[in-house]
Amino acid sequence: MKKLACAALAAAISASAVNAAEPAENLNADTAFVFTDQIVIPTTSVKDQNKSGTCWCFAGTSFFEDEIVRKGGKPMDLSEMYTVRKCFEDKAERFIRLYGETNFAAGGSIMDVPYVWKRYGAMPEEAYRGLEYGEDKHVHGELDAALSAFLNAVVKKPNKKLSTAWRAGLKGILDAYLGEVPETFVYEGKTYTPESFAASLPIKTDDYVPLTSFTHHPYYETFAVEVPDNWLWAQYYNLPLDEFKAVVDNSLEKGYTVVWAADVSEGGFKWADGVAIMPKGKDQGDMEGTELARWVKLSDKERANARFDFKGPVEEITVTPESRQEMFDNQETTDDHGMEIVGTATDQKGNRYYKVKNSWDSNQKYDGFFYVSEPYFLAKTVDVLVNREAIPAATAKKLGLK
Repeated sequence: MKKLACAALAAAISASAVNAAEPAENLNADTAFVFTDQIVIPTTSVKDQNKSGTCWCFAGTSFFEDEIVRKGGKPMDLSEMYTVRKCFEDKAERFIRLYGETNFAAGGSIMDVPYVWKRYGAMPEEAYRGLEYGEDKHVHGELDAALSAFLNAVVKKPNKKLSTAWRAGLKGILDAYLGEVPETFVYEGKTYTPESFAASLPIKTDDYVPLTSFTHHPYYETFAVEVPDNWLWAQYYNLPLDEFKAVVDNSLEKGYTVVWAADVSEGGFKWADGVAIMPKGKDQGDMEGTELARWVKLSDKERANARFDFKGPVEEITVTPESRQEMFDNQETTDDHGMEIVGTATDQKGNRYYKVKNSWDSNQKYDGFFYVSEPYFLAKTVDVLVNREAIPAATAKKLGLK
């Protein structure tokens, strides 16, 4: 996910979804959103990626923390920066091998966490925090700039060929900012390597399935989603939009959370208000009198802004596979941010929402969570990662997973 959005309640954990009937906030229904949680899957505490483009890792790590507990393990705080470091190493290798003709950036995809865990293992947060540069929270501007400058210098081959030193140079930068990776570490009285620690956890990365929904590739087959941060060219199963949504809904109903990659650059994404919706644009033909007289005097920019000047529930757009595809093709929908869907809710008018856990700390309206309308989800989702057990049997069979 791009840095546009990525930079920016410790709950009791259980293995199943619980129902809630209390509004998320008691406010005047005419002037603000009032959300009533319907499904809430308990999750580990909200983390803070702070000023780093690592949302993809925070979302994936949170998802795996919740899966560990759902499978009977103890709640854990796992290291995001170990995963980030291993991705930087492999991205750099690929960048140099492809003569710099590929993406190298802090962003990543929802497949990067399982990629690292499967190949290199995992670590607890206490063993590798990745804060070795005088900051209490992640601030990666200098690190990102240093890595990019270094690799762009190397790929130009000023010595006419690559030296044997560039990997050591890369390691030196990563060590300086994130810290050296210990060969072994002690966790709860036992000594582990990253590989043995990952093997000790009650989950297998092959049990998780990436899904998307676009019309420019055949349904029920796989393809590499064409976004820059899919640097692995990971393959995603392509589903019709209604079936794609049904998988997410079934996952939540069965007590499985979902990793969610989406565009959060829309005017309807209002983080301060804890809501994301896709309001329907005003139509001049539906206006009359003073409203019409005012409307025709507005500039195009003012009219566009008026669409997102909402305080509570409003009519939203109808999303079709075709309109969703058009937004992706026009690059109105971009791969901005990774999050975790942990439940569902309704507003005071009965509209349905997904409850989403973010990684921008917990000092906001809903303590680090927010609510995404179904139209926003349908329009602006890029892809998701789900437990294969949560995919309905008929869909799993079509995908060749059964």
